[in-house]
Amino acid sequence: MIEIADIETAAERIAGHVVRTPTVPSPGLSALLGVPVTAKLELLQHTGSFKVRGAAAKLLALSEAERAAGVVAVSGGNHGIALAVTAASLDVKATVVMPRSAPVRAVEIAQASGATVRVTDDMAGAFALTAELRQEGLTLVHPFDDPVVIAGQGTVGLEFAEDAGELTDVLVSIGGGGLIAGVAAALRARRPGVRVWGVETEGAQAMSEALAAGGPVPVTLSSIVSTLSAPAVSQLTYDHVVELVTEVLVVPDREAVQGSLDLADHAKVWAEPAAGCLLPAARRVLERVGDDARLGLVVCGGNATTTDMMAWTDHFSLR
Repeated sequence: MIEIADIETAAERIAGHVVRTPTVPSPGLSALLGVPVTAKLELLQHTGSFKVRGAAAKLLALSEAERAAGVVAVSGGNHGIALAVTAASLDVKATVVMPRSAPVRAVEIAQASGATVRVTDDMAGAFALTAELRQEGLTLVHPFDDPVVIAGQGTVGLEFAEDAGELTDVLVSIGGGGLIAGVAAALRARRPGVRVWGVETEGAQAMSEALAAGGPVPVTLSSIVSTLSAPAVSQLTYDHVVELVTEVLVVPDREAVQGSLDLADHAKVWAEPAAGCLLPAARRVLERVGDDARLGLVVCGGNATTTDMMAWTDHFSLR
């Protein structure tokens, strides 16, 4: 299990390589949900998502030999951007493997940063190709199955604990589980009374299925939310969720996209559906815990384009 000391070490290591993103009360979301809401705006990272924290923590912890070998990562979008940008800043050669479902913008940013991008038919194929590239000598920077990466993501929770006012419940999106594992570890240490809730989208519910099965299992991916689409969680992230998370909620893609529109209208932030899913989940949390709640939302990323959002809103007839 990741300890608070691991997260504090990661915070020291990545200082100067990441943004200490704003933690702000949101009057608009508070009015929309009917309870006080505080947002941690990770979409304002210079890579557009929290992923740069874990990527920086891992790259800065590598030996000279590992850096010289070059690094490889599999990504649905945001991890690839984070790795490519951070590797370029440290003069490390990076290869990013993405499925065809990954946002075109993510592929373009990774390539523009100097990374080699390999595209596969699906996420399972991306993980398989990444395994082959590791055998050729590249150093893996896993998006979530790595304690150093999780500690890096945990710095989100460390900052949230330090910067937010009173909170009763914090909602965190789940793909492979690295973010929620780190955030929950930080909050349990610094604010032990706060409940942490995970949120997935239908068709990208690897953690929910793991919880139902008693451990990580392969899942069939069908969600439009590629940045949450892990083919399975890891034992490491699963163990953290079992120990530290109150419940994992699953919302339909349509509600996640509507959540992104609501974040734009009410919070004045441009968030991808991986963050938009938090709003419908927040309503379910309030049904469980009551109107005395004070919510915290980790707005994890904002790397959807206007074209993406227009296509999704048309697909779900949301306008």
